[in-house]
Amino acid sequence: MSDKSRQVYCYFWLFGLINNVLYVVILSAAVDIVGPTLPKSLVLLADIFPSLTIKLCSPFFIDKIKYSYRIWSLVMMSCLGMFLVSFKNLFVCLLGISFASMSSGFGEVTFLQLTHYYKQISLNGWSSGTGGAGILGGASYMILTSIFKVPVKLTLLVYSVLPFAFLFYFKLDSNDISSEYQSLEQIDEAEDEQLEPFAVALTQTNASQSLYLTRHHVFRTFKRLWRLVFPYMLPLTTVYLFEYLINQAVSPTLLFPIDGGKESKSMPFFFHKYRDMYVTYGTLYQLGVFISRSFGHLIRMRNLYILAFLQGINLCITILQSWFYVVHSPWSVMVLIFYEGFLGGASYVNTFLNILEKENSEETEFAMGAVSIADSFGVFLAALVGLGLEPKLCEHQVSDNRPWCRME
Repeated sequence: MSDKSRQVYCYFWLFGLINNVLYVVILSAAVDIVGPTLPKSLVLLADIFPSLTIKLCSPFFIDKIKYSYRIWSLVMMSCLGMFLVSFKNLFVCLLGISFASMSSGFGEVTFLQLTHYYKQISLNGWSSGTGGAGILGGASYMILTSIFKVPVKLTLLVYSVLPFAFLFYFKLDSNDISSEYQSLEQIDEAEDEQLEPFAVALTQTNASQSLYLTRHHVFRTFKRLWRLVFPYMLPLTTVYLFEYLINQAVSPTLLFPIDGGKESKSMPFFFHKYRDMYVTYGTLYQLGVFISRSFGHLIRMRNLYILAFLQGINLCITILQSWFYVVHSPWSVMVLIFYEGFLGGASYVNTFLNILEKENSEETEFAMGAVSIADSFGVFLAALVGLGLEPKLCEHQVSDNRPWCRME
């Protein structure tokens, strides 16, 4: 690996880490931010909806915004978001979560599109960095608040400084981006020149011409999006739907007795409360994601639907375990959760590697940003379904004389 390639990898690893670490920290701090009474899927919903909205809208306008402007926007939205989240007022906290979520979605679209110019080495760095964010974000928040007893408000303010690392973008060599921008602008101008006679023929007014060109842009964008649905977006959405249903709705009910008795003797030594199981599952999931996002490019999967099918099997197994209590030891469940995270990370990195390999150069930048809609949409659907699934599973367990989901 050359020095330039190593530098690109490190920068994109840092961008992936910073872009996702705030999202992870907000989920880790959910109880501290809004209290322990809200369902976990509801907190996830508040953290994903603004990001999804940005991603859904971005294909229609983001190509008009220069990368330098995007970077400054990310810094401002992220810093402001984490600053507001540190307040005790619930409305202000939710407003801060919205800003941080919008920044996360806008950042993912931006940096995935940038990988079009810096090729696979940048995508490998970005994917590994986003995987590392899950581990470092949750672990650092736990260490600061639980071990060093740093106040939650001060801890969240510390994280508000991290987005300034996005400014390393300006140390990248932007010559390739500038030259390709010029060629793309020439293509757009040529298309507009071809459309202008038709617009004038329809009407002589500037307002009607503008409306016609706007409608053409919208329909053309929808057409470009539709072409990406079945090869990339549908399988990625499905994988994220299944894995976040497991994480947010099912795993909180994958519990085992720790209050003495024969079964409790096989429990790991670090299971002191029932919440410890959920925290452990989350850590194992993030570890699986990190490993596969870091090394998934070494094992290529061209057929993305295989990963969706395997993740669907994982969801079925965990629901059956929650409902019928088939396995009486957490060790096999812990292995399954790690495997679930590994599949999720592999699906993410292989989806975007397939785009870099299969799409032509004129469409790659658009496709990289547009397909990022899929993972957020899957998480959003999982949050909605999870609002009903988790209480249903917990209610059944209580009636089955397994009341652990109601305990701390």
